[in-house]
Amino acid sequence: MKLTTAINDRFRFLASTFLLLPFRRCLPISACILLSFRSALAADTLAHRAWTVDGVTREALIYAPPLAQTHATPVIFAFHGHGGNMNQSARGFNFQAHWPEAIVVYPQGLKTPGRLNDPEGKKNGWQHTTGAQADRDLKFFDAMLTSLTQDYHVDKKRIYATGFSNGGGFTFLLWLTRGDQFAALAPGGAAAATNAPEAALVEKLLPKPVLLIDGEKDPLIKFEWQKQTIAALCQHNQCGPGQPQGEHGMLYPSKIGAPVMTYIHPGGHQFPREATALVVKFFKEHAQP
Repeated sequence: MKLTTAINDRFRFLASTFLLLPFRRCLPISACILLSFRSALAADTLAHRAWTVDGVTREALIYAPPLAQTHATPVIFAFHGHGGNMNQSARGFNFQAHWPEAIVVYPQGLKTPGRLNDPEGKKNGWQHTTGAQADRDLKFFDAMLTSLTQDYHVDKKRIYATGFSNGGGFTFLLWLTRGDQFAALAPGGAAAATNAPEAALVEKLLPKPVLLIDGEKDPLIKFEWQKQTIAALCQHNQCGPGQPQGEHGMLYPSKIGAPVMTYIHPGGHQFPREATALVVKFFKEHAQP
């Protein structure tokens, strides 16, 4: 694939820097150069796609590796938060740089009333409950997945969803309504309790491996809501005692193959930079039976 001038310039700069370094520092620096180059290449291959759903044009940015045409390929759907867009989520999540062998989809939301802010719906977002906005976003997901399976060799045992804030809430809604489609999910900055009036939401979920990314100082999704969601999911997924995973992680093994993992960072309402790699690692570890 032909590289853009910007990527060529970046690579030449990194390569020249590498050549000026002492040999003993070359190995770790070379790894950084390759990661940066791979990230630039993956970002350059994002394609714009459009669908018509109930007469409305819906959009997404898609990264698809060349082998997706011939080999079973996993798929990640990544949903932006309220007020965000597909370009911001592609830059912020950047899943294609961490898992270049997977198809990555960054859908674009439409103007939607917010549950915690923007009640007039001036900003982009996702439906909060089943039936809201005539289920336009659930239909959009169905259209995207159908299209992907027609255009690529999708591995139906390795389809994943993640998102932040309103996008994390929509991830929970997808879990509720399309749970059999997914191998694992990773909602961030969201809590199942915020999806009321979906009564007893967690009890209706098909047990699945889940990674929850939450902030201790989140002013929007209160940490108490997050803890309630974690406890409810651990009970629902029949999990045992937690096992520490690094500084901020905790893994709750499941008797039924649906572990709950948490990453509780000390910040606020944000998707921390390191979370992308954690999500990719978690997704790689789980596939449908």
